[in-house]
Amino acid sequence: MIEQVIAQKARGNAVIANSVRTKMYLKGIAVDKYTAVSPDDPAVMQKVREIAREFGVVV
Repeated sequence: MIEQVIAQKARGNAVIANSVRTKMYLKGIAVDKYTAVSPDDPAVMQKVREIAREFGVVV
């Protein structure tokens, strides 16, 4: 889900992708800590949904 938010917001632009990652870190989501095989944490998923809504991204 995190990578979906980054990809949709950045639209292939690496600079924007890095900016989105930084903003997510500042909002409490350690992007590098989570992978596709990480267990789902409902609290983190809710926070990612809120961040996606702020960015105007649909997940």
